[in-house]
Amino acid sequence: MKFCMTADSEVGCVRDNNEDMILVNKQFIRNGHCKVEINTQATDRFIIALADGMGGHNSGEVASQDVLQNLEFYYHDLPSGLSPGDFNEMIFEWLESINNIIDSKGHSQPKFRDMGTTLVAMAYYGGEYYWMNCGDSRLYQLNGGVLTQISTDHSLSNLIGSSEHSNIITNCIGGGCKTSYLDMVKFPKSNIQPGNTFMLCSDGLNDMLTDQEIEQLLADGADATALCQAAIKAGGYDNVSVCVINIED
Repeated sequence: MKFCMTADSEVGCVRDNNEDMILVNKQFIRNGHCKVEINTQATDRFIIALADGMGGHNSGEVASQDVLQNLEFYYHDLPSGLSPGDFNEMIFEWLESINNIIDSKGHSQPKFRDMGTTLVAMAYYGGEYYWMNCGDSRLYQLNGGVLTQISTDHSLSNLIGSSEHSNIITNCIGGGCKTSYLDMVKFPKSNIQPGNTFMLCSDGLNDMLTDQEIEQLLADGADATALCQAAIKAGGYDNVSVCVINIED
């Protein structure tokens, strides 16, 4: 399989700084964009992740950067040949470790107190594909022109069954959350097929555009930059970050 990816992260129209960040395998994106192609015949692993930071002053951008930099190093340092069960265990060990690191940084430096971040990711390791989520950043799949949200929002609105998105999240890395958890699922191989498209985004996209609007843009071939610009044109009230992943044969 060949994965053709575009990523873009923008500050938007209202915020002074960008607390979002994207990791595309070994490249970090904030206030910019990139295009990357990865062939699974040439590697035994890759990861695409998006983090939406939170906290007073500029601490949200510190949290998202610390988490993604730590994840990039940890992920590419994993030994080869892990079973799916062992791989899953290693990722959960990383979550516990990074949550403690972010929490400790907040205790040692008051300006970082209670900083935190969401995390949503799509990963390939040892011939298997996985997705993982902590918070309300999202993973979508476009298949046959139909858009489906794969991840579940860890948010107050989802908890109470409201159709309106709430910025109050119930799970994150750091942010004073002592019991962070990660939804982690192995993709069925039938999901990873040429012609399928996946999209990771921060809530700066889905708060500005409906799923129907996102579906149409993706069906029309929009890349990450086009989606970010559509959210900014619609108001751009928050930072907006998007990664679009097209699978080719």
